[in-house]
Order: sequence, then structure tokens, then C-alpha cells
Amino acid sequence: MNEPVVPAPASAETSIEIPLYEIRRKIYPRAVTGAFARWRLALVLGTQLFFYGMPWLTWNGRQAVLFDLAARKFYVLGLVFWPQDVIYLAVLLILSALSLFLFTALAGRLWCGYACPQTVYTEIFLWVERKIEGDRLARIRLDAAPWSLEKVVVKVLKHTAWFAIALWTGYTFVGFFTPIRDLGVRAITWQLGGWEGFWILFYGLATYGNAGWMREQVCKYMCPYARFQSVMFDRDTMIIAYDERRGEPRGSRSRSADRAKLGVGDCVDCNICVQVCPTGIDIRKGLQHECIGCAACVDGCDQVMDRMGYPRGLIRYTSQNALTSGFDRRTMWRRTLRPRSIAYALLLVAIASVTALSLATKSPLKVDVMRDRGALAREVGGDRVENVYRLQIMNVDEAPRELRVDVAGLPGLRVEGIDQPIAIPAGSTRLVPLRLQAPAQAVAAGSHAIEVIVTDAHDASIARHEKSTFIFPR
Repeated sequence: MNEPVVPAPASAETSIEIPLYEIRRKIYPRAVTGAFARWRLALVLGTQLFFYGMPWLTWNGRQAVLFDLAARKFYVLGLVFWPQDVIYLAVLLILSALSLFLFTALAGRLWCGYACPQTVYTEIFLWVERKIEGDRLARIRLDAAPWSLEKVVVKVLKHTAWFAIALWTGYTFVGFFTPIRDLGVRAITWQLGGWEGFWILFYGLATYGNAGWMREQVCKYMCPYARFQSVMFDRDTMIIAYDERRGEPRGSRSRSADRAKLGVGDCVDCNICVQVCPTGIDIRKGLQHECIGCAACVDGCDQVMDRMGYPRGLIRYTSQNALTSGFDRRTMWRRTLRPRSIAYALLLVAIASVTALSLATKSPLKVDVMRDRGALAREVGGDRVENVYRLQIMNVDEAPRELRVDVAGLPGLRVEGIDQPIAIPAGSTRLVPLRLQAPAQAVAAGSHAIEVIVTDAHDASIARHEKSTFIFPR
């Protein structure tokens, strides 16, 4: 009887090592043209014209958009925001979140594919790379070639252009927080402050590293949105999808070939959709968290369909329900207007409308009345009672104002010791000592409610009413 054969243990030479982390495979996105490529180009130009151009615009003799942290004032066109206006920052964050929820519920990762800074600057850096090194095949051949003087020159030229763009980006970013013209003069004359120089280099190097080197790694591994996007999708969300029923089975063929006789679908297995993808995925494998929704694969596939004489839309914006149930476009678009997306839209419009109304009716004056705790009440002149306050007046407008202070709430109550009108320069704060006197026998002893009224001396419609108390000693 033969004994069972026991396999010999694997030797060190035959053992297999499995890495814990995937080794990055460099991606060489192919250039593509089409409707969605034009949209991406428009968004790149629009966002960068705003970002690079806005700090250089002037408004009333100062920078149009300036977040002056040292002076604790934010200038946005004709508006001036103070620390007390932090509510508007909270509202801005809420509006941004609701917009992200709405666009994601309707059409997936629109923000990632068209307006995210990582996408925008990657597109800019790729454009520079293509201009210097060539398109996809030329870049692959250049990287595979041995080092030579020509290769070194091309690489140095590319990285120099990248770093110049990145450094200008860091300079522009800091220019939103420090007057950009003054910043430029001090940069040229080597008089930058330590923190300004640090942040210019920090954001410049971050742009250079993220857009030039890391690229899709930021979207795939660092950005949290890729991980939780699935909870914001449903089967009626518009996504970029491959029509498997129409495309399979795949197979290459000539333009004149009859695909029905060959028994193949519309997909010619050209891999253009993979070659143009900035994250290097194959959309034909289904929706993946690495997909940023840029629709480059849609443009690339449509070009192939045009050359083959097939209908466009093998890869297209659609929904999972539309793919599985065969909805027409009208039905598909109608189903996107579901309760969740309508609720997001209504909330977004309501909050934006209330915020716009609040900004339109925002008073240029802010007034605080603070009681002087060192002397709550005292008798003066034998027949009058005096209370002392500190009146803090903020002129948040960009025009100087002359103000008058009045009081109401008690018989015979009047303001003493102030030269009126009070002049307050534009965008400044003034602390005014305020003495209020009332007849000693006007009312009973105790605390009584009063109102301090601050009015523009030349425009009675601009006024602030602040409540306080007046104390009569017992």
C-alpha cells in the first residue's frame, strides 16, 4: 500500500511576499476634448481668475477682499465684518455644506470633478506637463528613457514652471490676509515677516506637492469625501456609469464590421476611458470611490463612438435605477427631484435669502452700553441722581459719521458731559464715557429700564436703540 505523499514545505526561494500597502503606479492621463472637458476648462479659468485677480481689485481705496486678522476686520467688497459678525461665517459654512449635499444628491461628485482645488491645480500642472513633455505616450517614453542632458533639461524646466505657479499661489493666498501690494514690495526687498514668508512657502510647497506629485493619491487616500460619499448617494443619484448591457461583450473590430454578426457589444475595448482617467480607474468595473466625477471618460468614449458610427452614451451621466430599469432621460431627470433633493434646495434658498436680506438691512452702527461698576449711582447737585456708563460705538461702514446720543425711559432724564455730535471715522470703534442724570424725585428708588438712542446726525433712519437700567439709591 502506497503511503500518502506529504508536500514539502515551501523554501525561502518559493515564498510569496504580500505587501501591506499598494505600491503606487504612476498615472499618465491622456488629453481629451469634449463638452465636459470644456466645462472643466471654464471652471479652472473662472476659479483662478477669481483667486488670482480678486486681491488686486480695489474698493473705496483699499483691497476689495481682505481678511485683516491683525485689525480683526474682514473686508468683502463694500461690506466690513467684525468679530461680532461671526454668525455670517457660520451661515457660510452651512450654505457650503447644504450645497455639497444638494449637488451630491443630484449628480454625485460635481465639486470634486470640476471645482475642488486639488482637481483644478492638478489640471493646471498637467497642462504645463503636456506643453513641456508632450502627451501621454511621450511622457511614458521620457520617464522610461535613461537619464540624459535632454531629459534633465526637460524635467528641470517642468519643475521650475510648477514651482513658480505654486509659489505665486502661496503669495496670492497670503495676499488675502495681508495687503497684496505691500506684501509684494516687502517680498522684492527681502523684508517679509517671518510668518508671512512661512505661509507663502507652506502653501506653495503644499500646492507643488499635491498637484505635482501626489495628484490622485490625495483624492483616493487623503480626502474623506471619497469615503463617505456612498451615504449621500442613492439609486436615483446621477453618476458616471458604463452601460454594461449595451457594451458587453467587448471586442475590437474594424469600423465596417457588423457587431451583430461578431456577437459583440458597442465597447471596442480600446481602454481610452482608462487612459484619460486622472485617478487611473476602469469605469467599466462599476462605480468606485476613486472616481471623482470629472467625466473625462465620457468625452473619451463619445469620441470613439463617433469614429465607429455608434450612438454616444456608452459611458454617460445616468442613475442606477435608469440603467437597470431602462428609464428614458425625462423619467430619469424627474426622479432626481425626490424629497431629499427638494428639501436641500428649499433649505439652501431659504437660508441664502434670509442671509441676503440681513446683509442688505445690516446697520452700519453697533452700540454697546456698559455700566461703570465703580460708581453705580450717586447724587449730584443735591437734587439729581447720576449714573455713569461706557458707550462703545462701532462704525462698521466705510464712511465717517457724526452721531448724536439721546436717552428715554424716565422723566427729566438727560445726557451730560458729551460734546455732540460725536465724530467717528470709517471702520473704527470709539469708547465714550456717558453720564446720565435724572431728578432725584422722578421715580421711586430702585432699578428702572431706560433706552440709549444713537442716531446719525445727518440721517435719522440710521439709529440704534440699546436697553439699559438707571438706578435710584434708596
